[in-house]
Amino acid sequence: MKLLSPRHHGYVDYAVVVLLALAPLALRLDPVPTAVCYVAAVAQLVVTLLSDQPLGAARMIPFSVHGALETSLAAALLASPWLFGFSADLPARTFFVVAGLALVLVALLTRYSTGAASRQEPYDRYDR
Repeated sequence: MKLLSPRHHGYVDYAVVVLLALAPLALRLDPVPTAVCYVAAVAQLVVTLLSDQPLGAARMIPFSVHGALETSLAAALLASPWLFGFSADLPARTFFVVAGLALVLVALLTRYSTGAASRQEPYDRYDR
């Protein structure tokens, strides 16, 4: 069951950006996981701003492609502790695994097939 409309998904996207940007400070992460968090936050922000969704700015990326990119980011977050050598750091590893799983859940709950956002159409068609 797809519970998230593109508009609601957009709100989640921006919350993910904030979470990824603030996690290093809140969790006092070491430099490597901090860098990964910041890179992931910027990647998430760019994809969100460029996506064809109600809260996107440029609407250059189809929303279905946005979903694929976000799923890839989820996989990267899940693998990051082992890819970048901080798997022994329990708080960092836990954060990245939970964040990755949360993004997978968001992807599974989002209606990506509602169609492209037309500049002439009202945004509330997404919330049906």
